[in-house]
Amino acid sequence: MNRCITVRIESWDSIIPFRISNHVFDDFPCIVCEIKQDGIVGRGEALGVYFNDETPESMQQQIKSIEPALSVGASRKELLSLLPPGGARLAVDSALWDLEAQTGGKSAWQLAGVKPNAVETVFTIGLEDTPEQMAAKAVAADQLSLFKIKLNNDRPVERIAAIRTARPDARLVVDANQGWSFAELQEFGPALHALGVVMIEQPLPRGADRELEGYESPAPLCADESCLHLGELDAAATRYQMINIKLDKCGGLTHGLQIAATAREKNLGLMVGCMGGTSLSMAPSHVIAQLCDLVDIDGPLLIKNDRKGGLIYERGMVTVPEAHFWG
Repeated sequence: MNRCITVRIESWDSIIPFRISNHVFDDFPCIVCEIKQDGIVGRGEALGVYFNDETPESMQQQIKSIEPALSVGASRKELLSLLPPGGARLAVDSALWDLEAQTGGKSAWQLAGVKPNAVETVFTIGLEDTPEQMAAKAVAADQLSLFKIKLNNDRPVERIAAIRTARPDARLVVDANQGWSFAELQEFGPALHALGVVMIEQPLPRGADRELEGYESPAPLCADESCLHLGELDAAATRYQMINIKLDKCGGLTHGLQIAATAREKNLGLMVGCMGGTSLSMAPSHVIAQLCDLVDIDGPLLIKNDRKGGLIYERGMVTVPEAHFWG
């Protein structure tokens, strides 16, 4: 077997600066890995994990370091030991899924044992200076009814109350991105639950959430930064009721499916999330979305332009195009 591997760096401009509790995104830089075999090209995109200091350049170098193994046919299973969890492994894993689907005549969804059903994604409302500005964003998204609200410890209850008043019909989840203390969670949680918030994502910092053990939250808590891969699932299961599987964190769909199966064995709820990006990032996540209770693959809605022929976003529903795009 003789494969040709290429990795390039791209950047996709956000519509407006996208702000969370500890970061502002003016654009979404990524890498694209392409693996060519017998005239067929498999593609994969990854943004990496910014809070682990991954950059497009560092991911590109990681992939270059394993080019000899990839060029002679390393499989997705072998990839799990060639690279650690993270964006570089995701880009390669996604390219291998795409290549396998095209050469084998089965879609990635079929290979994973799921159907490519339409899924409803949250629409993310980033942090703004005032509650009123965030409520205005919810009003502007009048064709959507499932929102994930980014919060920090500045007036979180007031922000959700403003959105609830403006959109009494909406279903709301919130994401603090490690921005609260345990005392703040105890203070904010009941009020947010009373406003109809159905899930609170990553309230406490990674590595500083032991106090959640034994805590009965009014709304289910979901681990994001606190569960990067399967090796961290056991600890997370003692502190959270849901797991947010992000393929950039765990290093690809292959490992993500393992997390999903193990999490279900532990009676945990499942969410699939993203670090942003184009439809090329979202497509593998659409596969695992078929197994999840909540879906957050709205990356293309946050950038000025998506890749041509990508996933179809309509009134919050995400479907796979008829023509081949990925997988």
